[in-house]
Amino acid sequence: MANNLTAGYGLRPIGKVGGNPNNNATTQYEIASNYATAIYNGGIVCPAATGTIIISDQAISPLGVLAGVEFVDSVTGKTTFKNYWPGANAVSVDTDFPVKAFVYDDPFQLYAVVADGTNTDRATALADVFVNCDMASVNNGSTATGRSSDMLDISSAATTNTLDVRIVGLYEDAANSDYSALGHQYIVRLNGHYNLNTSAAVGTFATTGI
Repeated sequence: MANNLTAGYGLRPIGKVGGNPNNNATTQYEIASNYATAIYNGGIVCPAATGTIIISDQAISPLGVLAGVEFVDSVTGKTTFKNYWPGANAVSVDTDFPVKAFVYDDPFQLYAVVADGTNTDRATALADVFVNCDMASVNNGSTATGRSSDMLDISSAATTNTLDVRIVGLYEDAANSDYSALGHQYIVRLNGHYNLNTSAAVGTFATTGI
C-alpha cells in the first residue's frame, strides 16, 4: 500500500532524548536583514561569523531548526510574524529593527522526518536505527505554506559521524507505515550540534561529543 505522505516537511520537533520535558521552546537569534536566501519552517540553520544564522550547507555545525521569524515591515511599520524567512528580496524590512529568528536549538531535541526512499519492510528500516544519515536537501520548501519540504536521504545511512542527523527510532504513523514505499518516517536528532560542543568554532563541524 502507498503512504499518505508523498513529500517532506523538514524536521518536526516531537520530543527530547530521555523523555525530558518537551515544551517546543525556542531561542531567539537574528537573520541579517539583507540575507536573500529563504529559510523554511523545519529547515536546519547554522551560526555565522556575523552573529546571525544562515541556512545549513551540510558542512558546518547545525544550531537547530527554524520555527519562525519576526520583523518590522518597512511599508506598514507593523511587526510581522511569519513561520519562515522568505528572503530579503521577498519582504520589506525596516532595517532599524532586527529580524528575529526563533530556533529549536536544544541539542537533545528529537525530530520526525520523512524518508525520500524505500525499504523492503519494517525490519529493514529498523536496521537504520543508531546510524547516521544525510538530508536529501536542506533548502527546499513552499512559499505558500512556509514549510520545508526537505526529506531524509535514507540511501546515505552509514556510521559516518559527519552526516546531518542520527537516526534514533522509527516514527510510528498508521497512515504512513508502508516501509516499502516513499513516505515512511524516522525519529532523528542533529549531529555535530553547535550547542553540544563548546570548543566548536563557528563555521566548523563538531565531530566530538556525539
